[in-house]
Amino acid sequence: MSGVGKTRLAYILRNHNWFHYSGDYRIGTHYLDEPITDNIKQQVMQIPFLKDLMRSDSIHLANNIGIDNLKPLSTFLGKVGDPEMDGFGLKEFKRRQDLHRQAEIAAMKDVPEFIRKARQVYGYDNFINDAGGSLCELEDQDVINCLAENTLILYIKATATDEKELIDRAEASPKPMYYKSSFLDEQLAIYMQDKGLEYVALVNPDDFVRWVFPRLFYDRIPRYEAIAKDYGYTISTDDISVVRNEDDFLALVTSVLDK
Repeated sequence: MSGVGKTRLAYILRNHNWFHYSGDYRIGTHYLDEPITDNIKQQVMQIPFLKDLMRSDSIHLANNIGIDNLKPLSTFLGKVGDPEMDGFGLKEFKRRQDLHRQAEIAAMKDVPEFIRKARQVYGYDNFINDAGGSLCELEDQDVINCLAENTLILYIKATATDEKELIDRAEASPKPMYYKSSFLDEQLAIYMQDKGLEYVALVNPDDFVRWVFPRLFYDRIPRYEAIAKDYGYTISTDDISVVRNEDDFLALVTSVLDK
């Protein structure tokens, strides 16, 4: 899940000759680059002064996403709800969700090619796939098979303390998330019934994310566990928290494999 320490671990290993493959970065710079840029242009075109400059090709806009800055991707994904509160209608929200799903599937299937590139082009001996938390939602067996055949899959399980911290953090700063379509439909219907709302356009986008995050969190856990049971290994956020360098990480992996 987002926030358990995947990217922190990748940053540590980057300093020890590991190639850091970020699934979200690949999605944002390759598979969704044009939709993200179009999303930005759509907002710019609402400003008359900038609209004229855009239509005359006097200015140029680019998606400046980075491994350390995924905000353009997050903004594109957005939240469902009241357009006056920067929410998307359900149809548009689902369209973006589906684009993200297809992009994540493609990005994960790119892993073997990037392992080859990391070695042959860039000279890296080691490779870490920093996969997104929504990996378990893709429902694409080919993706899991591909990762199991080419990488060692580690599921970072949050401790009870870290679970609470992740949920508290999501409530304090609600961020766009990917939801499986059936889960979204079910939870949105419950939320609207609880709040007495007749239309999705009346949903407070941030409030819905705060409300749904714990449900999403606990809905994903069995999916993560199933992948780890059949194709990988489980470590905890406590295990990851003490990793300070490559030797610590390799010792942790070795202990997991020995078990």
